[in-house]
Parts: sequence; C-alpha cells; structure tokens
Amino acid sequence: MSDYVLSDAIREKLKRVSTASLCTALFKRGLRNQFIQNVRQVAPKSENMVGQAYTLRYIPAREDRNQIEVFRDPNHPQRVAVEQCPAGHVLVMDSRKDARAASAGSILVTRLMKRGVEGIVTDGGFRDAEGIGNLSIHSYHSRPSAPTNLTLHEAYDINVPIGCGDAPVFPGDVLVGDKDGVVVLPAHLADELAEECAGMESFEDFVLEEVMSGTSIIGLYPPTKEETKTNFEAWRKKNNR
Repeated sequence: MSDYVLSDAIREKLKRVSTASLCTALFKRGLRNQFIQNVRQVAPKSENMVGQAYTLRYIPAREDRNQIEVFRDPNHPQRVAVEQCPAGHVLVMDSRKDARAASAGSILVTRLMKRGVEGIVTDGGFRDAEGIGNLSIHSYHSRPSAPTNLTLHEAYDINVPIGCGDAPVFPGDVLVGDKDGVVVLPAHLADELAEECAGMESFEDFVLEEVMSGTSIIGLYPPTKEETKTNFEAWRKKNNR
C-alpha cells in the first residue's frame, strides 16, 4: 500500500482538472491504460470526484459459499469494506466487468456517504441506482443491476491491487472522476500531474476562446507559433491564471 497522502491543496487542484487532460499527461509518461473503461456517473455531480483508492475485489461466486446467510457474518468483506473505507477515499470495486449482478445497493452507498467517503466506483452495476443517484456521494458504474451480488460475485479481498474496467488500481492511488468517467493516477505521480494539468486547463481555456473568435488551430493547438505563446502569457496575466 502506498504511503502517499493526498493533500487538500492537490485535491482542490484536481477538482478543477478534466480526466481528458489527465489522460494526456499520463500518455506523455507512457501510461495508456489508466482510464476505467465503460463506467459512467449514476447521476451528474457539480464537481469532480477526487480521492485515494480503497479497493474491494470480487471473484466468481461458488454456490455453496454464497447463500443469503453469509450477510449475517460481521466479517463479510463487502460489509467490512463499507465500514473501513476511510473518509475522503473512493471505494473501488473489481466486479470482473460483469453487471449481471449488483456490486452494492443504496443502503451500503448511503452508509459510505454518511461516513464521509468521497465516492464509489465499480465496473459492474448498482441496484437501487435511482436512489444512489439522489445521494450526494459520487458514484460510477456500468449500468443498473437488480440481482444481489451473491448471484454471481463473492466479495473476497479488501485493499489489494485490483483491475477495474481494465485499469490497474493500487490502494492509495488517486482517482479523479468527471462527467466523462474516471481516471486512476499512480500515487507517486499525483502531485506533479495535478500541477501540470492545472496549466493545461488554462491553456485549453485560452485556445477555446481563440477558436471561438475565429483563429485557426494551426500553430495554436499545439502552440508551435511564438505568437501563440506570447498571446497565452498575456491572457494568463489578464485572467490571473
């Protein structure tokens, strides 16, 4: 598990950075598979989800191990994960990209919200999806799914490296989610990515203004003309960016 601790300052920077910018910055570093595939917001939120990963891994359910009575066990991994995921973190579930059975439902997600957890992400589905969407907690899944997780999944490991939507997720990595989806930042890169992408966001805002005013993208995006760089610096000073 990483010793990295996400600071309030970096969290605030990442709340203003798009997953698109972060994916580009990761690509520059040779990292191509950090975007979690085929997950989407259960309901839109006004700001980014930003938090460190706390993980839960599901394996295929074996019928003799996954009867309804297992939920009576106080050490059931799914229930323990809900009670142990730290405030400000994101509970990330490896549900084997299988949404035929739910990864969790509204009661468990409400408990996470009341404990101060930042968000929940699964490459499977949620039951009670409408209710989850009405909560303030960030939530991402593949699609709604009514059957209990016991139908197909056994919650098995807590806070171990997992795959979620084909992206590797290590405990302590930083997850950023926006309306496009969720990207996983390796913990040791999170601070420098936040700083770099804050600048990228400013530049792209400048570029959009230029394009809206009729400027050609040639020499503007990417900024291969000195004039573009000069104009951008003037724009930054004018807009305190």
